[in-house]
Amino acid sequence: MIDDWEPFYAATADSPVRALCLEAIETAGDARGRLAVDLGAGAGRETAALLAAGWRVLALDGAPGAHLRIEASVAPRDRDRLTVTEQSFGSLDRLPQAGLVYAGYALPFQRAEVFARTWALIRAALEPGALLAVNLFGPRDTWAADPAITTHTTGEARALLAGLEILTVREEEREGHAVGGPKHWHVLDLVARA
Repeated sequence: MIDDWEPFYAATADSPVRALCLEAIETAGDARGRLAVDLGAGAGRETAALLAAGWRVLALDGAPGAHLRIEASVAPRDRDRLTVTEQSFGSLDRLPQAGLVYAGYALPFQRAEVFARTWALIRAALEPGALLAVNLFGPRDTWAADPAITTHTTGEARALLAGLEILTVREEEREGHAVGGPKHWHVLDLVARA
């Protein structure tokens, strides 16, 4: 698992915007200045893409110095629609009402009890018609044995979306790399509408 996020940010600085974020932007339609929440905003690529699509964005990340990375990734003309909060998921007590909640490869990096609490906050933040787009890790992921990681089967992922209109549940397994070296990826992409 990743203990120090700085090498990750450096290694992925020039990576493209994640496909799930682009899918969420397209599926959500006209932003009309509504609020999007980017959970685990990291280096800010997806935050910048959401802003460019017309969203106001709350970018939340618990890594030290996150606000510097995220603000640097955003075009100056978009910064007035950006709010950055350096806060861990475990210390959240609420999220604002939002038209889009995106969490790319961020939610699995917490213990099960923190995940459950964070998920309840996410569900409570979804406005009627809001879009939810998240990546989860499956149980065959290399990092699944780590007690600080939360994984979900496809059935468990679908249960998390109960009461929402499920648009996508996509499961992918592949051999690849992480910043720390070779890794078996088992990832679930979820897209749903409130």
